[in-house]
Amino acid sequence: MKNTIIICTVATALAACGLAATKTYAENAEAPSPTGKVFQRIAEKLSLTDDQKAQFKTILAEEKDILKPLLTTLHDARKNLRTAMHAGDASESFVRAASAKVATAEADLAVERMKLYGKIAPVLTDEQRQKITELEQRVDDFADKVIARIGSGLDN
Repeated sequence: MKNTIIICTVATALAACGLAATKTYAENAEAPSPTGKVFQRIAEKLSLTDDQKAQFKTILAEEKDILKPLLTTLHDARKNLRTAMHAGDASESFVRAASAKVATAEADLAVERMKLYGKIAPVLTDEQRQKITELEQRVDDFADKVIARIGSGLDN
């Protein structure tokens, strides 16, 4: 019970922070967009040159018309899955069908991400590609720790 309260508290705090950040961004049109902030952090972590940043922006601009519908489809599929799970008349087959649509959207996006990486990777140095591998490993390690904590926390 104690862990459930902690998990709910953390989830509520994260949601509140997200809403506050969104509200702050909406009120301050001069602030960098959340996407811009992410790009800035990645650029800093990888020590991208101005030339590399410009090349990435060009590549991403070219891919915008492909990525946006894929991301929209994935978001809609996830919303529909949540709706299916929470429906009063929810059934296993209905949830499985909605989940399959999420999987299809994720697969389509994964293929596009692979293509995008094929365009971006040549712009990076060997050292920068290694940093990406290290960052991905850190994310995986973090996720493993969170899963382990959740698993052990549910035992109490």
